[in-house]
Amino acid sequence: MKEIRLGTIGSGMIVHSILDAVRVTEGIICGAVYSRTLEKGQELAEQYEASKVYVNLEEMLADEDINFVYVASPNLLHYEQTKAALLAGKNVICEKPFCTRAKQARELVDLAKERRLFLVDAVPTAFLPNFEILKQKLSEIGKIKLVLSNYSQYSSRYDLLKKGEIPNVFNPKFGGGCLMDINFYNVYLNVALFGKPREFVYFPNRYKSLVDTSGVLVMQYDGFVSQSAGAKDTWGVNSVQVEGEEGYIYIKDGSNGLAEIQVVTKEKEEVFNCQENSNRWFYEVQNMTKMILEDDHAQNDRNLEVMMEVIEVLESARKEAGILFPGDEETA
Repeated sequence: MKEIRLGTIGSGMIVHSILDAVRVTEGIICGAVYSRTLEKGQELAEQYEASKVYVNLEEMLADEDINFVYVASPNLLHYEQTKAALLAGKNVICEKPFCTRAKQARELVDLAKERRLFLVDAVPTAFLPNFEILKQKLSEIGKIKLVLSNYSQYSSRYDLLKKGEIPNVFNPKFGGGCLMDINFYNVYLNVALFGKPREFVYFPNRYKSLVDTSGVLVMQYDGFVSQSAGAKDTWGVNSVQVEGEEGYIYIKDGSNGLAEIQVVTKEKEEVFNCQENSNRWFYEVQNMTKMILEDDHAQNDRNLEVMMEVIEVLESARKEAGILFPGDEETA
């Protein structure tokens, strides 16, 4: 493959962030946009110089000029839209959370492999230079005992929720909630570093029996415990701290971006940052494009296995906490 020609699904903030990075990355372009409304589609296409606008998804999926589809719709639509794209012969980049149920995610991974297509999990963490530093430095702090993660970001949509509206991000019909959105990054980082936890339980704050607006997920690993706090109804200092017997690692600004890695031991204190560009999506698009154009399915497969374990944790934790989405009654 010489060039990635994207057709996008969605028009939210994350799409703009990705397409801003696409504009400065060689080997990838935005060729078409799909939107439910022509006005929104035209606005996005004009901003990012896409030559085509579709209001019918099947028509975009039939476009032979498009070889990749970027899925950034509400969470509960990821599965059906990704599947439709794969069945149409398109490679797919799917936003987090990949799916709301592990059974769906496995089906999509198998379908992509069967058709020899790329299916890429669009989580910035896996593509960040500082993530590689973090993995290399873990051994310096000795046996890990505690992992403390916090990602709190007050959402203007929470104000709408309190006024009686139900925005998609808080709507169970669209797979919303804090665990599936902002706390996702904490869970992903833990699983990417340490694997799937042995036990886990989620303690949510719920708004009028809807989905969670904040909460804490406690994960038990062999030899240590990890706490992941996330909130869309508060704000605070975002960080991750990994504590070991010989020292600790402090991650500035938390799991969504890994802005700086501070390693403190009894002997020394060091600070690392290989991310000169503060835009985490820049590194995601740059390194994702490199992986695809080099046909590196092995790296992509490793990322997908992490994604599968993350979804297994999220699905089980939210269900046990009583947070249910349409389709959860089906056998997993």
